[in-house]
Amino acid sequence: MKVKIAVIGKGNVGSALKSGLERAGHEVRTAGKDPANVRDAAAWGEVIILAVPFPAIEETVRELGDSVRGKIMVDATNALTADYQLALGFSTSGAEELQKKAPNAKVVKAFNTVFAQNMATGQVKDEALTLFVAGDDAGAKEQVLALGKGMGFDPVDAGPLKNARWLETLGYLNIQLGYMLKMGTQIGFKLVH
Repeated sequence: MKVKIAVIGKGNVGSALKSGLERAGHEVRTAGKDPANVRDAAAWGEVIILAVPFPAIEETVRELGDSVRGKIMVDATNALTADYQLALGFSTSGAEELQKKAPNAKVVKAFNTVFAQNMATGQVKDEALTLFVAGDDAGAKEQVLALGKGMGFDPVDAGPLKNARWLETLGYLNIQLGYMLKMGTQIGFKLVH
């Protein structure tokens, strides 16, 4: 099923998601930092993906306004500080805080445990990466799982949005392995199931 998807953010993550989603047959519009473009893209999209830096979430939610009402909003961000430390942890997550800021949206956490370089195909070295998807709305979660499968991922239901706490720490571990421990970005997580 072809879905209209608004990707908010035109950096590495937003560009990779746009490429992978278009390859999977979806119609995608992107918006960068222009508030009018952000609102227009979100109003047009059936699914909204936030691919902005974590510190920009609050401003982005303000720009989105009521255009998120009743829509799936995928949080692809990692809750990191400017010096690459976890901004939130065990008692909440960036995705849970996003849901509080946008209570009329159906927030789903996904894509944050994958390097941008691997998002377009969902694979590393011909191996499908696991796309962990957490959310409280079953229909929204199913749609994001289907989007991931179409892109080439092995999608896995990771439970309620509360589990974004663990997906965000897993994303942080991925960043640590890739950049701080110098394993590079051609790595990823695979759940054997």
